[in-house]
Amino acid sequence: MAALSAWFWNERFWLPHNVTWADLADPAPGVEYPKAGHLFTALPLALGIFAVRIVFERFIASACARSLHIQQGVGRRAQPNAVLEKVFTSITKNPDSRHLDGLSKQLDWEVRKVQRWFRHRRNQDKPSTHTKFCESMWRFTFYLYIFTYGFRFLKFASPWLWDTRQCWYGYPYQVMTPGLYHYYVTELAFYWSLMFSQFTDIKRKDFLIMFIHHLATVGLISFSYVNNMARVGSLVLCVHDASDFLLEAAKLANYAKYQRLCDFLFIVFSVAFFITRLVIFPIWVLNSTMFESWSIVGPFPSWWLFNFLLLVLQVLHIIWSYLIARIAIKAMLRGKVCNDVRSDIESSSEDEPDTPTDGLQTSPYTPKGENGTNGHCAAAKARAQNHSSW
Repeated sequence: MAALSAWFWNERFWLPHNVTWADLADPAPGVEYPKAGHLFTALPLALGIFAVRIVFERFIASACARSLHIQQGVGRRAQPNAVLEKVFTSITKNPDSRHLDGLSKQLDWEVRKVQRWFRHRRNQDKPSTHTKFCESMWRFTFYLYIFTYGFRFLKFASPWLWDTRQCWYGYPYQVMTPGLYHYYVTELAFYWSLMFSQFTDIKRKDFLIMFIHHLATVGLISFSYVNNMARVGSLVLCVHDASDFLLEAAKLANYAKYQRLCDFLFIVFSVAFFITRLVIFPIWVLNSTMFESWSIVGPFPSWWLFNFLLLVLQVLHIIWSYLIARIAIKAMLRGKVCNDVRSDIESSSEDEPDTPTDGLQTSPYTPKGENGTNGHCAAAKARAQNHSSW
């Protein structure tokens, strides 16, 4: 075990040349350098954030949803039927024509009635719009708070916001200030809380992918903290936080059926996403981590790994930006509903239709200014939220 620990904390991997752990172990009075043990504070804080979320969704977000007349139920429920319930739970939730014909003969029902039963039964398993609204309102509130806090901290207390070379002057002998520590630990705790809450959140079929994403985010934040790259890490966090709350705001408008507002917010989100991920991140952050740090500090093994991970992140930014742009253009030009590909359970509509709509054109006139693009906010979530963080 000691040999494994010594291998993992090898100075030649983590630190620049001619720097040892002993050099960082005994700082001057009043000076604090980042230490791996600091990150354990995030775990109890994550549980606290999770508890706050439960209270927030139950009393604040739920009250807001009711004031907007967002229904809490799941619509029509399928009438109890032991035969169909067994098929639904054990065989298939979407029976093909062969199954439908067999069940129709067995129950002496019309095929259309059997189809309708399965539609109603699937709808029973869907979370209500009320539930989805409360979840998005919590995320919107936290994302807006953490972005405001982070930007304010960087603007008034961080010289490296205006001169990114300050991220590397004196590295790794850089003091961990209380403001930077709280920013980092709060972000880390939030993503730990997302890993906890994923087991109780709206069920999605990309559960494993999102779990791995949250785990990777926790790993990247922890890696940059332990390596004392927290200054440039704070810039990365702020850049990624800049668009997250806009996506959640668009989803809130979508659930409240204010579709014109949803469309507007989605466009604003898309623009902010493109600017922060395709312009600011590579020109401002990557330029500093790859070139300014090279000239000031010089490369070392963990430096190579850190930049490799950031380059992978930038490739993902390009891919997801393309997909978001395609969704936005398709929604604006065609005006068709675009379901969320992340899940068979989360969708922008409350229930599946009771009548077939294949081949029918939807009306361009919908309540509260809807223009027929309802759903693209939810669909974009599949592309944007996976990489809205590190």
